[in-house]
Amino acid sequence: MQGSISDQTQINIESATHDSHHEAHPDFRIFGLIVFLVAEGMIFLGLFVAYGAFRAMAPEWPPAGTPKLELLLPGINTVILIASSLVIHQADTAIKKNDVKGLQLWFGLTALMGIVFLGGQLYEYSHLGFGLRTNLFASTFYILTGFHGLHVTVGVLLILSVLWRSMKPKHYGTNNHFGVEAAEIYWHFVDVIWIILFILLYLI
Repeated sequence: MQGSISDQTQINIESATHDSHHEAHPDFRIFGLIVFLVAEGMIFLGLFVAYGAFRAMAPEWPPAGTPKLELLLPGINTVILIASSLVIHQADTAIKKNDVKGLQLWFGLTALMGIVFLGGQLYEYSHLGFGLRTNLFASTFYILTGFHGLHVTVGVLLILSVLWRSMKPKHYGTNNHFGVEAAEIYWHFVDVIWIILFILLYLI
């Protein structure tokens, strides 16, 4: 009986030690991701401000002779990217219900939508009628959309990485879904940046 009590006491001590150790090391991964995205947002903000300054100082914007930007393809791309934010949220909802198949379905669809967006952007580049060095407007257009396209590419790779990891049994579940949340937050960031870009470059 004494041995049993001693064993139980030892288990309780180890459990308390484990809980104390866990509380002493909180999970700051989401906070770290948000700090990273704030830093990325500051880079984009600098580019937006530079674009606004160039436009304000130019006697004509875009410069004379610059082919007019078409709205149809970028508009379709915008709808696709905004819709993908709704789709990826379904994946997060699914995994919180321990629905791995749902996660895989919605993440796969989001990755496909991201790839379609990038394909549309490349198609637009090939039909713009101006190059990177044509004028200041052309240079800023390519830099802004290209830098955003790089972030979309990273987002697609991140989503595909989560999909790959989800193939491992019990890798993601109700109580373990940081990778899913991180990919979703990053993707929402990419979408918000594109909405701002679309307004600046195509609508104003």
